[in-house]
Amino acid sequence: MPLDVVDLRAFYDSPLGHAAQRLLSRQIRVRWEDHKGLRVLGVGYATPYLVDYQARAQRVLAFMPATQGVVHWPHNGQSASALVEPTMMPLPDASIDRILVIHALETCEHPRDLLEEIWRILAPGGRVILIAPSRIGLWARLDTTPFGHGYPYSRGQLQVLLQDTLFLPVYWGEALYVPPFARAFLLRSAPAFERIAGRFSLPGGGVQLVEATKQLYRPIGLRRAVRRAIALEPVIQPVGEVAGV
Repeated sequence: MPLDVVDLRAFYDSPLGHAAQRLLSRQIRVRWEDHKGLRVLGVGYATPYLVDYQARAQRVLAFMPATQGVVHWPHNGQSASALVEPTMMPLPDASIDRILVIHALETCEHPRDLLEEIWRILAPGGRVILIAPSRIGLWARLDTTPFGHGYPYSRGQLQVLLQDTLFLPVYWGEALYVPPFARAFLLRSAPAFERIAGRFSLPGGGVQLVEATKQLYRPIGLRRAVRRAIALEPVIQPVGEVAGV
């Protein structure tokens, strides 16, 4: 069941949410260091992570699922957030260069449809980062954070999902090794947890993080055919009306 946007906002306003945002943002920035002039989209609840790209990106958008709710973002100026159906987003083909998916995949009823839609709007050479709760991590076992809701993933499951939707992974990683407890000493030591785990490539992170690019050739699927407008035949006029009856 998707989380409400109020719960997500409350989590990221908490000390534990601030720590999670800093740890994940660090990995995302490393992957997307060169983003000047690019079009960036966040799907799910990505606004805490999109602020790093507002200054240099050509455009930054935040799409939030209809089942979750939406908040005005950014707080100052015109809104760049919208409430959408994630499997039918109001964007033309190949229109986005970078897509961050967080707090979306694990609660989506049809994850393949979501990734097919992301494939459609992602430009050639574009990149998508998927962040999903890890099946073996502690964060997925406790429902006190947003990462404890929905369907957690293993690396193998994500790999199959990406392969089925014609994405090619270019980077795999994990994050949130620190236990999900809002205790001051744990939050202070969170960066050390990440450095040590990253240095030795340890398993057991709270989330799986994968960056992928789309393969340029794909078959025409049935769902794309359903999306096309149906041409209606003209209604046949009754004979009696023509005759003036």
